[in-house]
Formats: sequence, structure tokens, C-alpha cells
Amino acid sequence: MATRGTPLIPMGEADDHVRRVVPRPWRMRALLSRFAEGAEGLLASARFDRGPWITVGFAAGIGVWFGLASPYQWLAAMGMLALLSAAAIALWRSRDGRAHLLYATVAVAVAIVAGIAVVWLRSELIGAEPIPSPRFERIDARIIERDEQPAEGRVRLTVAASDPETGRALAYRINLPLERDSLAFREGARIRFAARLMPPAPPIVPGAYNFARRAWFDGLSATGAVAGDVQLVESPGEGSANLAGIQRGLSEFVRARLSGGAGSIAATLASGDRGAISEADEEAMRDAGLTHLLSISGLHVSAVIAAAYVLTLRLLALWPWLALRVRLPLVAAVVGAGMGIAYTLLTGAEVPTVRSCIGAVLVLIALALGREPLSMRMVAVAALAVLLLWPESLVGPSFQMSFAAVIAIVALHNCDPVKQFLTPRDEGLLRKWGRRLVMLFVTGMVIELALMPVVLFHFHRAGVYGAFANLLAIPLVTFVSMPLVALALMLDVVGAGAPVWWLAGKSIEALLAIAHFVADQPGAVRLSPPVPLTAMLLFVAGALWLALWHGNKRLWGLVPVMVGTLWMLVAPMPDVLVTRDGQDLGIVEAGETLIVLRESKGGYARDNLMEIAATRSEPNALADWNKARCSDDFCIVTIERSRRDWRLLIARSRNLIEERALAAACAQVDIVIAPRYLPRSCKPRWVRIDRRFLDREGGTALYLSGERIETVAQAEGGHGWWSPHERTWKKNGAPFPKEERAASNPAKTFAGH
Repeated sequence: MATRGTPLIPMGEADDHVRRVVPRPWRMRALLSRFAEGAEGLLASARFDRGPWITVGFAAGIGVWFGLASPYQWLAAMGMLALLSAAAIALWRSRDGRAHLLYATVAVAVAIVAGIAVVWLRSELIGAEPIPSPRFERIDARIIERDEQPAEGRVRLTVAASDPETGRALAYRINLPLERDSLAFREGARIRFAARLMPPAPPIVPGAYNFARRAWFDGLSATGAVAGDVQLVESPGEGSANLAGIQRGLSEFVRARLSGGAGSIAATLASGDRGAISEADEEAMRDAGLTHLLSISGLHVSAVIAAAYVLTLRLLALWPWLALRVRLPLVAAVVGAGMGIAYTLLTGAEVPTVRSCIGAVLVLIALALGREPLSMRMVAVAALAVLLLWPESLVGPSFQMSFAAVIAIVALHNCDPVKQFLTPRDEGLLRKWGRRLVMLFVTGMVIELALMPVVLFHFHRAGVYGAFANLLAIPLVTFVSMPLVALALMLDVVGAGAPVWWLAGKSIEALLAIAHFVADQPGAVRLSPPVPLTAMLLFVAGALWLALWHGNKRLWGLVPVMVGTLWMLVAPMPDVLVTRDGQDLGIVEAGETLIVLRESKGGYARDNLMEIAATRSEPNALADWNKARCSDDFCIVTIERSRRDWRLLIARSRNLIEERALAAACAQVDIVIAPRYLPRSCKPRWVRIDRRFLDREGGTALYLSGERIETVAQAEGGHGWWSPHERTWKKNGAPFPKEERAASNPAKTFAGH
């Protein structure tokens, strides 16, 4: 019999006894209850604001739709989130201690479901099925958009035509050389011409630009170039003038007043038309971190609205009778909003401009109502409005860079130390402007840190000294160049704008001088291999936590930010890159040296290979490489990775050889790469990348150290803009086009070594 105070069960066996006595479902319920209590306490202590997180959930739903591969997966995700919401309501609806957790769970889950549904619906409504294959076609079409690009020596027309096979309406984007252009070829005109058409191109290699996805949501079924002359069938008519025509006219007017690069950038500031900016100036602006000054967005719209608001407020304040009877901030806000909307429409109403206009109008409303203008709720409403209208913009660099910058600015200026630093105080003018200058530099640094992962993810290169360049360039453009261009346009009404145009030109020349100086400095550009999507998502999740959470626990966001950043820094370089048609190939050697199969100078494929390989050096030819032994038909290459030699067999020609010889050569190598169909008897030790593989998978990257294969198809799934080309061809009753029959013949195949 146990004495008083003595446990019936020894302490070492107590936990085991509890596990045996308490049923497993009850133990799980207890764990879930403790988790729920902790989550409720966390939400309550942090003053959880559901508004911004609903927008984050909506954006996450859009991202889930792009990330998942098929309608079944989209429906499954929506169903699981609906069940989660129902479970939360059933468990916590009647419990007062779970209010924050219930509202947060249901609101975010519903927002994610709404995001999936909205982007899916938009894809179904406006997605344009690409043409099945390249073709040459006589087209009778009507122009729906005209984009002048004098720097490229062309005009880009978007036309509406009928498919000759199905009769359905299609939209094509056609490049027209300037020498064949006519002023009559504008919106509304009907033209007839011949063109070489291509389906919108998917990424040429993993990590490259995905034009096919952009074309799908732009409603484009094909792109092409005019072959021969263009015949005007029907003029656009007298009443066909529109905002696009006004924009072009304004751009031409500005370029007539200012020549060279200054005139091109002045035209961009006035009308949003970037077509005349030279490649050298655009590259310098990009490498200096000043590209945002060329894209009409927050800076430009805010400057226009702020100028209209302040001028209206000051001018109306001069009339005492009106100032005593009318709420002047409200009138000034209406005038500023009207000017912002007009400027947005005039400059083309691109997504960054619309986003900036919405945000600026919300700030005006807050000022008119006496509310805090810079808040995360304002940013969340602007982001939600843009995503409702253009959900596909979430995966594009424009949306990500715009909102990353705005969120960084608002989060920084809402921090208590920054508020204290910027609090007005009794001090001299020098100290006052010194603090503002310091804050401008700190803001630039924070924006650069927020934007650099986004820029590296999309463009694989970023300007390192952007904060220093922006410290001079932003005040120059905001307070000198833009006001001078606006003043010159107004004075030109009475023919007195010439002196002001000269001053505007000098200010823009100073901007270009800053861009070229910064871009030419050693180490001004950071090159990067493809950034893993998981690393990017970790960085974004941590940054959003830092920006949106309250209290000391917001510092938890530093963990995923640092992990994501470190992951980006150590991301491996692909060892072998094969383009989607197999005609171009790049081998990355010694970190920065790119070995290419074809020796052509320049070109889209070559530029993309250099970009993904993170190199600016001119590539070397495979045939001249000391690690390759080449004949007219094949090259055998030996690459050492992770203390192992990899042997590659790479086709160079389209010659036919006996199948047995090719099979013997394939058996002696690890990898075979060819742009043609290979017989199944060709069995290398690791992978065979031939026409059949590339039609199914698209462009391919090989990471030899980890024995990993990355393809375009892995990221595209079953979305409408990605259609694998592995299909049975029908031509003259043969399973393949005539030129492919020999390659698929079991007795003969091409190219041997």
C-alpha cells in the first residue's frame, strides 16, 4: 500500500502512462487547443489588422493558380480552403476566446479562394489560344493599336484578323519597318499584307522571359513581321482620333523641340512613350538603378498630383471669401485627382501608372478627410484594385517592383525611430534639410534592398549603386526636369517655350550623365544565375511579415528574409543550357565563361544564354574549346563536376548515318543533345535531349553536380499558354514532315561521330 505523498506511478513512467490512458484523438485535440490558444494570443497582442492580410491572401491565391498545374489541382485547393473555413467556423464560432483566430482564418482562406477564382476566370475570358505552328499568311486586318519604336527602326502594330482555317477572330502583333510605314496606318485603319507568323514564344530556357504567358493575357495569338508592302484598304476615318493618337502627337511634338537622348526622355516624361530611347541610354539607366524614372509610375503621377494639389490650394487661399466658405483641401484633392487620372490616361494607363494613380487618389481622400495618408491599408486597397482588374500582373516584374518599393517606403516611415527622426523641431534650415537628405538616402537604400531580389529573379542583373544614383536623380527629375517640361509645354501655347526647353534639355542631359557615370563604375552591375522560386517566396514572406506585423514579433520576419537571401547568393549556376529548339546550346565553364554551339554574333538565343549564365564576356565556340573533340557531325565534350567526368555527345549537323553507329556512340556518353528526333536505340547513361524531349519539355538546364534536370514544362504545367508540341504531324499522310522521316526511321538516323 502506497504511503501518503508517494506517487502511484514513478515519475519516469508518468508520460508513458498518460500516453496509454489518454486516447490519441484527445491528445491531438489538446495539442490543437494549445496551438489555437497560442495563435489567438499572438494575433491579439499584435493588434492584427485583417485588411492588408486579406490582400496578401488574394495575391497568394493568384500565385497558387499560376503554381499549380491543372484545373483539378485548382479545384482541390479551393475545396481544401473551403473545408478549412468551415472547420474554423464549426470549432471557434461560439468561443469568445477564438475571435481573432476565427476571423483571420476565414478571411484569409476566402481571399485565397477568391484569388484563384478571379485569375482563372480572367484566363478563360481573355486568354488567346496561340496558333498551332509557324506559318506564312496573307492577312486582311484592322489595326487596334500602334506603337512607334523609332529607336528599333520599326512600328509595332496590333491587328485583328480572322483565322483562315477556323474563321475565329485573332489578334496578331506585327513588326513593320519604318520605311514601309505610313501615317495612315493608325488605329481603325484596315490593311492587307503578307506576314510570317509565329506562336508566342515560351521561355527559351528555364528562367528566361515568358512572352507566351504575357501574350495569353494580352489576347495575342501570334507575332510576326511584315513581308513585302502593306496595302491600305480602308482609312481610319475622321472621327478615329483617340488617346493613343494624342499621346503620339505629344511625343512627336516634344522630340521636335529637343533632339537626341534628352528629347526621347522628355517625350517619355510627357507622354509615356519610350519607343525613341536608345538602347545605350536605356541600358545605362537600368544598370544605374534609374529605370523607374522611364516608366510612368508612382514618382511621375505623384509629382503631377502634388503639383496640382499645392497650386490649387495656394491659389484658392488667395481668395478670402472662398477660403472662409469652402473646404479648400477637398477642392484641391478633387483637382489633383482629376489631373492624376488625366495624366494616367494620357500616358497609356499601364498597370504601374494605374496602381500609382489609385494610390495617390486614396492619399488625397485621406488628406481631405483628415486621416493618415501613408498607411498599409491604403497600399492594400490599391494592390487589391489592381489585382482585381489585372490578376496576371502579380507574376510580372512591374507589379512586384512597384508595390515592393511602396511597401518599403510606408513601412520605413511608419517605424517609431523614423517618426521621431522626422518630427518637426526648432532648428536651423541647414540641419532641417540635412535630416531630410539623410532620410532620402536611407529610403533609397531600403528600396534598393527590397527591389534587388525581385530584379535578380526576373532580369538576372541589378544595379548595385542605385541608392547613390537615385539620391541625385529623383530630386532632379521631380523638382527640375518634370516641372520644366510642363512649363515649356504651357509656354509653347504662346510660342515662348524655347528657353525653358533648353533648360529642360540640360537637366535631362545631367540625368543621363549620372546614369552613364554610375553604370560605368566597376562592380556597378550584379549578375546572377536563375534565382530559385522557393528562395524568392521565402524572402517575400519574411518581408511582408516585417512590413505588416506589429510589435517585437515582427522581427521573426528576418529569419525567412535571411534564409531566402542566403539561398539566392549560393544558387548554383546551370552547367548546360539547351534552348527549346535544340539549335543553340551553352556550357558554363569556370564560373563566367560561356561555351556556345553556334558562333553567330548577337541574336535572341545568344543573349538569353549569356543572361542566364550571368556573364557579359563574349562566348567561345564549342569547336575551338580544348575540352571538345569535334567532327563535322558531332562533338564529344568532357566536363568535370563534383570530382566526376561527364561525357556529352552534341550534334552539329543534320547528316544521316547508320543507326548502329549512333547507338554505339550514345552508349559511351552520359548525355546526348540533338535538335532532331533520335531513335530509341540511342541510350546514354543519364539523359537524351532530342527533338522529342524538347517538344515535350521545352528549354532545358542541366545541373551536373546535383544530377538535376530543370525544364520549362516543369514551371508551366497545364496552363493554356503552354502547349507541348509533341503531337502527330499530318502532312501528305505521313506521321512526320518529310524532312523528319529519315530521323524517325529505325534503319537510318542523322549525324554521327
